Amino acid sequence: MRNIILVFISLLLFNSPQFYSQITLQVGGGLGYISPAGDYSGSTVDFYNGTKYGMNSGFNLHAKARVGLLGLNLFGIIDYSTISGDGKSEPGQGTIENSHSIFSLKAGPEFNLSIPLSPVGVYFDGFVSVNTFSGKVKFQGVAQVPSGDYDIKSETRFGVGAGGGVLLDILPVVTLDFGIHYNLYNLFGQSYTSIVTINPKRVDAYTSLNDDKDPAYGIDNDIFIVDDSRSINAWQFTITAMIGI
Repeated sequence: MRNIILVFISLLLFNSPQFYSQITLQVGGGLGYISPAGDYSGSTVDFYNGTKYGMNSGFNLHAKARVGLLGLNLFGIIDYSTISGDGKSEPGQGTIENSHSIFSLKAGPEFNLSIPLSPVGVYFDGFVSVNTFSGKVKFQGVAQVPSGDYDIKSETRFGVGAGGGVLLDILPVVTLDFGIHYNLYNLFGQSYTSIVTINPKRVDAYTSLNDDKDPAYGIDNDIFIVDDSRSINAWQFTITAMIGI
């Protein structure tokens, strides 16, 4: 009998106009700027030596949805980013052009702080992410690496992130969302793709993401160059136009 009463009360609550009036839904899209951090930054000399990725900066396109209930929001983002770096392989020698594309799915909770009688609000959030990397690298006149364009094998990593932002209501159903977030793209799933051949080449180290240590490191340091795991982290600055539904 008690269970029946609880179910009855729940049905009354979820079907009441007051409950639905407290649910909000926003969808939108926007642009962003990405600044690499940790091992994702550095120079192309670092990339050539297998210590960092040598990325400079990049841009982002994304779609976002936000569901709000009783002061707590849940959000989801579909995110496409491009990031690149270029420069010398060694001082005064050779050139490298390195680029990544990152397709991400992100979701998590969002906590809002409203300013009374103001169109401005503040939020803090955290999320988990699934990130798929692909890309290209070009070598020209680089020692121990044949010149040419090479595809980087597509691979997926799992990550987390956190940040916050400012919400600005500009129309009754339109909000501008200014966000800043720190992304740890490869917190889980790091690996090294070993190319098993009779005659291994240094270029094999660059044609996969290879964010874990090369298990063959120490055999020949001119070929097997990645001696430690590498983090793929970045700051992301976004502006998103959100429309209430």
